[in-house]
Amino acid sequence: MRTEKKEKLVQECLIGNYGKYYRIAYSYVFQEQDAMDIVQEAAYKAILKSDSLKQPEYVDTWVCRIVMNEAVRFLAQYRGRTVAMEEVPEEGVADHIEDVDLQAALGKLDEGERAIVVLKYFEEEKLGTIARILDMNVNTVKSRLYRALEKMRKYMEAGGMEYEYVEEGV
Repeated sequence: MRTEKKEKLVQECLIGNYGKYYRIAYSYVFQEQDAMDIVQEAAYKAILKSDSLKQPEYVDTWVCRIVMNEAVRFLAQYRGRTVAMEEVPEEGVADHIEDVDLQAALGKLDEGERAIVVLKYFEEEKLGTIARILDMNVNTVKSRLYRALEKMRKYMEAGGMEYEYVEEGV
């Protein structure tokens, strides 16, 4: 397949699946603007590297991997960053306590576990597709998904965010 056709295929995939890529990025950073920045950077890299796409039928899988890699890179770059109180929105997506607890539970997972949970339950991907995206065996995906769900269940059963505040003495 020629480079121009691959680039057009990548662009169409990006446009058609923007919401999916945004949700994946958001599941890593939990900030709307940061998630949009991650998707924008991933889109740029995907278009720039479109000639390296080996299997055009897996373009969505390939772009998902780029989005996740970009999210991990973003987190590594900005880990420990402080935010001024003026930057914290008064209200937003995480205003509902259930959303806050779910985000906190996802935050307890390592990046690999979080990626599996997000792809399975938020993006409703099949285990085989997740295995291709993450370049691992389907049985490995199953066991890591089980472990991740157990971690999240234990966290939620322990009281979620409320439990953390008690533990930290807040």
